[in-house]
Amino acid sequence: MNKIEHLGIAVKNLTEAISKYELLLGQPCYKTEQVESEGVITAFFKTGTNKIELLQATRPDSPIAKFIESRGEGIHHVAFDVDDIKAEMRKLSNEGFRLLNDEPKDGADNKLVCFIHPKSTGGVLIELCQEKTLD
Repeated sequence: MNKIEHLGIAVKNLTEAISKYELLLGQPCYKTEQVESEGVITAFFKTGTNKIELLQATRPDSPIAKFIESRGEGIHHVAFDVDDIKAEMRKLSNEGFRLLNDEPKDGADNKLVCFIHPKSTGGVLIELCQEKTLD
């Protein structure tokens, strides 16, 4: 794993959260994007070399809606940048980590993603991210 790619923060109201984080960080949101497969709309901020992703559910059965219902708003996941997501998935699976998907999925911000179950990582949802390449 190369670096922390971003922190994901679950929010109830993306518009309000964007305004709050623009004030907090002193920078505008640089991108919003809907990810239908995950039932979320996301907003991204850059702060130095780091990124923050705000996530709002778009449907009541989405993972973010379920997270907020059980835990409230707050940090949802830590994402790590990887060079080869499939190799990293195989390695972690062989080391006993429980992956939430068998193959990388399309994620926000031009990434392939895979999540690691929090029960495998001391209660923290981990996301692996690899930049998509043009083939």
